Amino acid sequence: MNPTTRFFFLLFLLPIFLNAQNITSPNAAEIKQGLESLNVSGSVLYIAAHPDDENTRLLAFLAKEKKVRAGYLSLTRGDGGQNLIGTEQADLLGLVRTHELLAARSVDGAEQFFTRANDFGFSNPPEESFKFWDKQQVLGDVVWIIRKFQPQVIITRFPEDARAGHGNHTASAILAHEAFIAAADPRQFPEQLKEVKTWKAHRIVWNTYNFSSINTTADDQLKLEVGGFNPLLGKSYGEIAAESRSKHRSQGFGAPAQRIPAIEYFSHVDGVAAKKHLFEGIDFSLGQEPRMAAVQKLVTKINQEYQVSNPAASLNLLLDLRKKVAGLSFKHQLLDELILACAGIWIETNVPMSTYAITDSIPVQLQALARANVTLPIKISVKTNGQRTEVAQLSKQMTSFKFSLPAAAIGITQPYWLEKEHPPGYYIVDSLSLRGLPKNPAPELGQIEVEIGGQTIPVKRAIVHKFTDPAIGEIYQPLVVAPPVTASLSDKAFVFRQGQTRSFTVQLHNFRDKIKGVLKPTVPQGWKVNPATIDFDFSRKGEVKNVTFSVTPAGKVTEGKLGLQLQVGGVLYNKGLQVINYEHIPVQTLFPVAAAKVAAADIQMAGKRIGYLAGAGDLVAEALKQIGFEVTLLNNNQVLYGDLSSFDAIITGVRFYNVNEQVKAMQPRLMKYVEEGGTLLQQYNVNNPLKIDQLGPYPFQISRARVTEEDAKVIFLAPGHQVLNYPNKITAKDFEGWVQERGLYFAKELDPKYTPILAMNDKGQSPENGSLFVAAYGKGKYVYTGLSFFRELPAGVPGAFRLFVNLIAKPAE
Repeated sequence: MNPTTRFFFLLFLLPIFLNAQNITSPNAAEIKQGLESLNVSGSVLYIAAHPDDENTRLLAFLAKEKKVRAGYLSLTRGDGGQNLIGTEQADLLGLVRTHELLAARSVDGAEQFFTRANDFGFSNPPEESFKFWDKQQVLGDVVWIIRKFQPQVIITRFPEDARAGHGNHTASAILAHEAFIAAADPRQFPEQLKEVKTWKAHRIVWNTYNFSSINTTADDQLKLEVGGFNPLLGKSYGEIAAESRSKHRSQGFGAPAQRIPAIEYFSHVDGVAAKKHLFEGIDFSLGQEPRMAAVQKLVTKINQEYQVSNPAASLNLLLDLRKKVAGLSFKHQLLDELILACAGIWIETNVPMSTYAITDSIPVQLQALARANVTLPIKISVKTNGQRTEVAQLSKQMTSFKFSLPAAAIGITQPYWLEKEHPPGYYIVDSLSLRGLPKNPAPELGQIEVEIGGQTIPVKRAIVHKFTDPAIGEIYQPLVVAPPVTASLSDKAFVFRQGQTRSFTVQLHNFRDKIKGVLKPTVPQGWKVNPATIDFDFSRKGEVKNVTFSVTPAGKVTEGKLGLQLQVGGVLYNKGLQVINYEHIPVQTLFPVAAAKVAAADIQMAGKRIGYLAGAGDLVAEALKQIGFEVTLLNNNQVLYGDLSSFDAIITGVRFYNVNEQVKAMQPRLMKYVEEGGTLLQQYNVNNPLKIDQLGPYPFQISRARVTEEDAKVIFLAPGHQVLNYPNKITAKDFEGWVQERGLYFAKELDPKYTPILAMNDKGQSPENGSLFVAAYGKGKYVYTGLSFFRELPAGVPGAFRLFVNLIAKPAE
C-alpha cells in the first residue's frame, strides 16, 4: 500500500490535559474534573506483565475519583500473544497492543509505562522469564519508573507464587517487590541518580481477585469500593472500565459495562502495613507547610467559584495560582492546560502531507485561536530552529504562521524500541530517557509559548497531518519521516525446496521527487541471485514500482539472510516499509530492515490444491504458497454451496471454530468432504467459546495444556504412521529451530478412533499427547493440531514445513 495514501481511522485522543497532540478542547465538565484534581497530590503505580492484565476499574477510580496520578506499568507490550483481528505477530503485535493500551488509558485516565522486556510467550516458572528478559536489566527499568513516577502506593496484579498462573505474571510481582526495595537504595542502579532521586513508596500490596474458579480474596484483606458513579462524566467506574478494557481488540476483550457497587481487595506485601484502608497514613493533600496551605486554600476557592457556563471566569484565579506554585512540587502541566482550556485557546501544528523523506524540508503551519470571552490580552510566540521567532495577538479570528522544518531534525520516525534488532527476550534501548515511555515523543515544531495575564505558558503540540474524508469528516494522522526510498519483501522468512529457484518481487516506495538509484540483493554465501543489481528511477514522490529478481540456493550454506541495499546519490539505505492500519488505533508506519530469513530444505510435496478457511488471523496460507501450493482462500458460501472435491486438502485457520458464526452450518459439509476422500486439517482453537460442540468426526475436548519450551523433547507415539513418513521422513531434527513454543491448547479425552502422533512436555510437567492426532473417516483423513504452525511457518522453520506437508498429504497409493 502506498504510504502517502490517506489511511482512514477514527480520531485518536490521549488523556485530556496530558496530551501533546490535543486536537479537541475539553468541555466544561472535563475542566471541572481537572480543577478538582489540582486539590490532590500523590500517585499510585499498578504493575503487571501484559496488556490486559491491568485492573481498568481500579485505575479509573484512582484517576477520576481519588484524582491521584495513576499509572500502569506493563512489563511487556504483549508481543507473544495471539492476534484476533489480523495477522500481526511478535513485534508488530506488540506495537498494536501498545496503542490499544494507550487508547485504554485515554478512557480510564491513567498513564502508561513499559520496560524493555519482550513477551516471548507463555512460561511456567518465573525463572524462564528471567532467563529471557535478563532479570537485572528489567529490574532496573522498574526501579527507573518508580523513581520517576514516585508512587506512594505500588499495586501488583499477581502474587509472587504459582497462583499467578503464568511465569510472566509471577515474575512481574517478584520484580515489583524487589524494585520497591531497590528504588529507595542509592547503591542500586546508581547511574539513574544523575536524572532522578531515590524513592521509598509507602507500601506495596497485591490486588487479589476472584476470577472464575480462582478466588484469592479474603474478608481480612483491605477493601476498597470502586463501583461508584461520577456525575461529571455521567458514568460509573464500571462503565469507564468496560470502555477502557474494550480497547484491547486484538485480544477480543470487549467487556460489558458494570453499574453496580464493586469491591476490590488488597493483601499486604511490604512497607507500612495498613489496617483499615489502602491509603492509610498517606496524605494526598497539597501539604501542611504555610506556602502549600495557601495554595490549597486558593485551589478550593477556584473549585467553589467555577462556573460551568463560563470557565473563563476562573482565569484570573488560575493565573494567581500559577504564581503561587512556582518552584513548588505541583501538577504544573495540568494547571497550564487548564488555563489554556478556560481561555478557549486552540493551537494546532499541521502539515499538508502525512509522509516526508528525511532529505525534505517540511512545510509546517501553526494555527491558533482564543475563543472564550476573555478581556486579558493573549499573545502567542513561536521559535523554530533556534532562530526564527514569530509573535501574534490571539483572538477569535484564526492566527496562522508558516514555517519550514528540516526533516533531518526529526529523523526517521520509527518506534524507538524497534530501531535495533534484538534477542528474543528484550528490546535494546540505549537512551535512558526513552526507557519506560509507551511511544516516541511526538515531532514538534519548536518552542511555542502563550502569554496571558503577564505569564508565559509553554505549549506542546505534535505535528500532525489533517485532512477531510467525505464519509467520516476531519481526520488526523501522525507525521511520518521516511527514507528517500524503501524496498519491501512480502514476508519475513522464505523456505526453498531443494533445487528450487524462486522469484522475488520487491516493492519500491518513493518518498521524494526525482530520485534514481540501484537496488542490490545480498544472499548467503554461494547462493546465486539474478540480476545482481537493478536500476530504478522515480520522477514523482509517492510512486510505487515492483522489481523482480531470482534466487537459487547453492553450495554448502543452507540458510541465512536475503538483504536489500539501496544506493541513492552515494548514500546506502536498507529500510523496508510496514503499515499497520486499524480504525481503533493510529496508523502505524514502520521502516524495518529490508531483509528476510531464507532457508533451503528437502521438502517433498504431495498434493497441490489447498482450500484455506481463515480464522482469527494467521499467515499460514501465504507460507504454503511459498513452497508451491495453490491456495484458495475460501469464504463461507463456497463451503456451504460450492464443490469442494477439487481440493487435495482443506485447512481451517487458528481459532476458526471460535470466531466464525457459520461453522455450525459448514461443519456437515466439511465432514462430508472428508468422508468422500478429502483431508481436513484443523489448527488450534480455544475451549471457550466454541461455536459447535464437536469439531471432529469423533469426540474430544480442548484443554488449556500447552508446551511453552520451543526446544522441548518430542516423542513419536506412532512412528510408523503416514504423517511421520510420507512424503517426508520426519525425525527429531525437524523439531529443531522452532520459535516461541511447541504448541498450545492441546486436546484431551480423545476418542479411541483417533491416533495420537506426538507426546511432549515442559520440564517438570507430564507428557501431553493432544498436540497432534489423526483419524480415518470414510475415505478421507481428519487431522487436529495444537502445534504452533501459525508461528513456525511464517518464521521459516524447515522442519515445520516438512511435517505440515505430510499432514495435508493423501496417503501414497
